[in-house]
Amino acid sequence: MHSQWRDCQEWSKISLPFSTTSNEACKMYDAVLTQYVGWYDDSSVGGVDTSLERLLQADPNFVMGKVLATGLELLGTGKSIYTDTGLREGVEDLRKTVQKNVVNPREKKHAEAVQLWAEGDMTGACDKWETILLEHPTDMLALKMAHDTYFYLGQSAPMRDSVARVFPAWKPSMPHYSYLYGFHSFGLVETNFYDQAEKAARKGLELNQKDAWSTHSMAHVLEMGGRQDEGIAFMSTTMTDWNTCGMLACHNYWHWAVYHVEKGEYMAALDIYDNECGARSKGSGALLDIVDACSLLYRLNMEGVDVGTRWEDLYETCRPHADDHILVFNDLHVPATAGIRTPNLMVQRQNTFTVPFLSSLPRCGCRSPVGGPVPDMSSPR
Repeated sequence: MHSQWRDCQEWSKISLPFSTTSNEACKMYDAVLTQYVGWYDDSSVGGVDTSLERLLQADPNFVMGKVLATGLELLGTGKSIYTDTGLREGVEDLRKTVQKNVVNPREKKHAEAVQLWAEGDMTGACDKWETILLEHPTDMLALKMAHDTYFYLGQSAPMRDSVARVFPAWKPSMPHYSYLYGFHSFGLVETNFYDQAEKAARKGLELNQKDAWSTHSMAHVLEMGGRQDEGIAFMSTTMTDWNTCGMLACHNYWHWAVYHVEKGEYMAALDIYDNECGARSKGSGALLDIVDACSLLYRLNMEGVDVGTRWEDLYETCRPHADDHILVFNDLHVPATAGIRTPNLMVQRQNTFTVPFLSSLPRCGCRSPVGGPVPDMSSPR
């Protein structure tokens, strides 16, 4: 994995200059970016959180440091500027930093993209990142944030094509190069090109066996091909490669469990829930982990499996996010715990959940089928 962090001069050499003159800030930017792309915490720099702290301390006015910090907070989907004062102040601070300091056009576009994302215009944010990639196709932050946001929006073709467009500009010697195969593979599998997706995922893993996103894409390929036995074997034999990537490990365990559910091996799926998905969602509190736990229990519930008191425990993990309304995907997972835990609870929450959920769709990046605003559903018809 890439660990020779690049200073100001090295970033400039690859036509990605920064406005900061702090080599430490540039190096920590590289460290955070690398961990974000790889879904892991690098202990040599204290993990993502410590790296971010060092980045912001090295140059408090470094706009890309604030872009990265705020962008990662938003992509976690656990906070919104409409409900979280700290995040709202962070986005405003980013805007003021751009106004008060000399920044280059690429940095300014990054800041604008994050502000659009924060306001709920995820499609507009992707447009900004794509504009950056037209001039700077090796800007990994623009590529990765666009990739993740397309994923949230369910825009599979743009997710695939965004990577395909920039691939020719990358060289195998560049840091992060191997990750492009996993990105592209996932776009391919989500647009039903399963054979090509498998080839790309295997190439990514050949270059970097600890690439958890290539593993994830491979899990999708095997799932869509009905290759459950291969999937179980693949996930089990490669587990030590991807389970150290803590930001994605829970989801990869979820894929493993789904293979067992489809084979009717419910106890094996419950074991994965207890030891991994349930435990990780409770420990991290991350929405990415929480929705995996919700989904797995719900699938088992639909199969008629008695999951005991697990819904009760998961409900407590979900409850702080019941009124977030940041992603529709989250909103369709989190309330399920309330409805199954206490069947009458969803009826009781009609006025406190359903109406705010519908009226929040524009904030979740949703648009009507013709591209206009979502109709006002805040009052009964």
